[in-house]
Amino acid sequence: MTQPPAPTMRARAPRAAWLVLISGMALYFVAIVNRTALGVAGVAALDRFGIEAAWLSILAIAQVATYAALQLPAGALLDRWGARRLMIGGALLMAAGTALLAVTTSLPLAILARVLIGAGDAPIFISACRLIPLWFPPRRVPVLVQVTGLVGQAGQLATSIPVAWLLRDLGWSATFAVLGAATLAVAALAFRGIRVPPADPGTRTVAAPASSLRESIRVASRPAGTRLGFWTHFLSLCSANTVALLWGVPFFVSTQGLSLAEASALLMVITLTKMAAGPLAGSFTARHPLRRSWLVIGSAIATAAAWVAILAPSTPRPVWELGVLMAVIGAGGPVSLIALDYARTFGPEEAMGTATGFVNVGGFVSTILGIVLVGVTLQAVSPDGAATYTLDEYRIAFATLLIPWVMGMAGVLRNRRLARADMAAAGVVVPPLREALRRLR
Repeated sequence: MTQPPAPTMRARAPRAAWLVLISGMALYFVAIVNRTALGVAGVAALDRFGIEAAWLSILAIAQVATYAALQLPAGALLDRWGARRLMIGGALLMAAGTALLAVTTSLPLAILARVLIGAGDAPIFISACRLIPLWFPPRRVPVLVQVTGLVGQAGQLATSIPVAWLLRDLGWSATFAVLGAATLAVAALAFRGIRVPPADPGTRTVAAPASSLRESIRVASRPAGTRLGFWTHFLSLCSANTVALLWGVPFFVSTQGLSLAEASALLMVITLTKMAAGPLAGSFTARHPLRRSWLVIGSAIATAAAWVAILAPSTPRPVWELGVLMAVIGAGGPVSLIALDYARTFGPEEAMGTATGFVNVGGFVSTILGIVLVGVTLQAVSPDGAATYTLDEYRIAFATLLIPWVMGMAGVLRNRRLARADMAAAGVVVPPLREALRRLR
């Protein structure tokens, strides 16, 4: 088994590289739209499938759980099959799932559709990122990876505006049929545009590690710094995903008196904040690598405070207050990517890809937990058969997000301490914050 050709030291990228990049970005864009479309269709799903909150949660997490479960296997398949096969196959799976979601009124088939979407989505981003260093000179790679991530956030904007508009004017079936057709069209573009560059003379192939996937995971997760990355991702991504993927729109429409368009606009705040905060989080991480955890902890405390401000009062909140909540939890998205930096700096070289996949699972585990907690709690505190829920019921349900918050904070603090102990043993001492501030002054 061999890996793709090693990246070459090009001074400039060839023209074909830009077609590859655009094709990969387009496929990632449509993958994000497929992933998040149910977030603006939650109210419609309750009526279409005749379900209550708990089943709506299962419908939402079917995609997220599949995506998370397949992250590590997708990385292994990427090494065996290459990015082109994996991305085209993923796009076809997503198109099939979305088409099934368009025509079915059966809840089991809808869950199957979401599983197909999650399976197709799983390899897209890691494959797109794998292609970039194969085609572009090293100095361009970090910027282009960030740009690829921003294109994905633009996919969330497309969910908040065009998909919400289609759902309102054309209905469920037409909306998801259009999305399935668009996925197929982008897959055709990717089929023509995505390829790996020809190997340079003298480029050697690298033998794959002999250990099993299970052994690779064990090796990758052994350092405390890698586990710190897992809990960083777990802590920082939960609130934004729980709101954006399912419960935000029903909460805004049913209890805050907002229209679907206004609710979608609030979801846009999450995306725009992610896009704005990304460069700031990256700059802080690069300038203060020994203080990365402070940004994680600060973001988590701000998230908890913003939730208390919304849930403590027993009356609907002004739109600006809801917007502040969306901005605060949206900033957690870029903060969660500090987890990948932990994987890079603490992960063992022989299992770096597995370490990256391991930390990337954390946020999706907490997302599943958050979505289920809110849905089950809503159903438990509401009358039997209820399809809409009161403000007080939502206040109780969203308060359960404290559970993954406490779990994540405990994991971050514990593994932060262990990681610093490992660093000290290696001769890297993190000075106390008061000393660092004194030096700054």
